[in-house]
Amino acid sequence: MEMESRTEQEAVQRKRSFRKGPGLLIAISIIGFLCFLGIVLWVNWSKPKIHAEPLSPELKTVIGNLPGKSDALIYIGLKDIRESRLWKEVIPDSLKKAPLFRAQGRLDTLMKAAAINPSEDLDTLLLSFRRTGYKEQNFICLAWGPFRNKLSRPFLIKNSRSVETIGGSECFELGRNLWLASVGPRKIAFSSSRKMLEGFLLPSGSFYRRDSLTTALIDKAVYKSHLWFALPSAVWTEGALQSLTSANSDVKTVGNVNSIEHLALSLKLNDGIEAESEWIYPTRRAAFFASSFLWGALQLSEISGTRTSPEIKQLLGKIRVRQNLESVVITADIPIDLFRHAAPGMSNGK
Repeated sequence: MEMESRTEQEAVQRKRSFRKGPGLLIAISIIGFLCFLGIVLWVNWSKPKIHAEPLSPELKTVIGNLPGKSDALIYIGLKDIRESRLWKEVIPDSLKKAPLFRAQGRLDTLMKAAAINPSEDLDTLLLSFRRTGYKEQNFICLAWGPFRNKLSRPFLIKNSRSVETIGGSECFELGRNLWLASVGPRKIAFSSSRKMLEGFLLPSGSFYRRDSLTTALIDKAVYKSHLWFALPSAVWTEGALQSLTSANSDVKTVGNVNSIEHLALSLKLNDGIEAESEWIYPTRRAAFFASSFLWGALQLSEISGTRTSPEIKQLLGKIRVRQNLESVVITADIPIDLFRHAAPGMSNGK
């Protein structure tokens, strides 16, 4: 009996010693190591991706003929956007008729003279920007739409400095930094430099081989029909996120925005908005911490009792953030009803 009681006392003492002192430190170390191992595995685990839509054959050919490399490639499918349910039922008429963008200089003068409204007269836009100096930013743009009568040959000749033929296309010098060429019944190309326009009309090699980085970012754009852009330049990436950082200085810290090197974004409008954006960081560790902070910020904003409005909380609840190797992937699936509840007066063109 004495031997049994002594054995039981020793067992109790061993349990107590495990709960404090060296035993507790060992337990904490094991748990910490397992947590660290789990984080390492998560950071280096390639997560499944949404299957990206392919480019249309025509658009794939056009991009393949772009000259040089690109700092920013932007696509807007205006015709497809106008045919979406969200556009027809929720977007007010005032926004539908508002100019898509405000042109500057000579281009703005010509658009007004030709009575062109981008929101109504353009079906598709593809823009490629390329920095050639410290500040100089050149561009080439392809535009599709029913604007043949508004940009007739007599109108272009009347407003041109010179006319020449490049690659079988008649090219008009409309200003010091503006060249235009008709490249189809419903398609024009215009550029800030003759060299870029010539590079498109007389392509040398394939853009997909010449600019592998932009090509990879195009592949990361999931939705290809409504709006997408690929920003291989860190300068353009910072500019695209400037609205976020200027409105909330904490975003720079929370999302580690200054460390983003490349960015791809795409969205589709139909029974709401489906969107995906991929922020690419220099390291997997940077991407993991950025995704963790962004995820935490979203969770805190959704907590009841915060100053966030119910509508914004519903919106934030539709956003998902995850880390995938060197990338932070942000997805959103916002139903059309959420827009109606947020702004009932916007529907039916009111």
